Amino acid sequence: MKSTVFGGLTALALALAPMMGAAQESSDETLADIRQQLTVLYVDIQRLKRELSTTGGAGSTAPAGASTLERVDAIERQLQVLTGKTEELQFRVERIVEDGTNRIGDLEFRLVELEGGDLSALGETTTLGGDVEDSRVVETDTSGSGDAVDSSELAVGEEADFGRAMTALDGADFGAAADQFAAFVQTYPGSPLEAEAHLRRGQALEGMNANTDAARAFLEAYSGGPQAGTAPEALFRLGKSLGALGQTNEACVTLNEVGVRYPASGFVTQARDEMMSLQCS
Repeated sequence: MKSTVFGGLTALALALAPMMGAAQESSDETLADIRQQLTVLYVDIQRLKRELSTTGGAGSTAPAGASTLERVDAIERQLQVLTGKTEELQFRVERIVEDGTNRIGDLEFRLVELEGGDLSALGETTTLGGDVEDSRVVETDTSGSGDAVDSSELAVGEEADFGRAMTALDGADFGAAADQFAAFVQTYPGSPLEAEAHLRRGQALEGMNANTDAARAFLEAYSGGPQAGTAPEALFRLGKSLGALGQTNEACVTLNEVGVRYPASGFVTQARDEMMSLQCS
């Protein structure tokens, strides 16, 4: 019975670990999901307490049993505190979302009114913090990569500046292209085109045989947008640059990741060809 109890406590600790490390992991869980998990754990705690309380016969050693029961009680108290804080945080977030959404809707109304637009054409305001998949995106091939870019998110002159840098790159004016893409990233931090700006800057540096700087640019492009449409190309070019720098082992690992992470990408074949040329095992 003792092994059963400690087995249950071990399972409980394993269940708690992901929640304690949630700040270090990417997760799609909502506060309601977390609260539900806490409730389930609370029920498990109660079951363990009942099991512990029924194992103490007349000849049992009270100190050991009491110590274990006290630990369970401590965990239970912490769960109750966490559950309360989660509910409080959820309420605050919902209030902020509601207030923010109302403010955005009011601003949209005022802008349309000031511009003399049709107020009846105003749709329902998108909920603040809503899923990215729910937002409507206007697809424009602004980046040259075929990614969907919301043109309303681009600052004044942003698209034109990116286009000029691309023209320099396409014209093999690598020095000008590298400078312009670097200036673009500085001028428009957080731009939807930032990941591709790093990528194209890396290409320009590659054309100048500045392989070390090119590898850094490709790394910035990938780490800044691992889910972006440019990510497979950035990872491929990073691996290729590492190979050019003589870091064969790192290059092979990086190139192999292209197929692992983006199996449907057209760069998988190029990555495999590069691995063959590097004689990766």
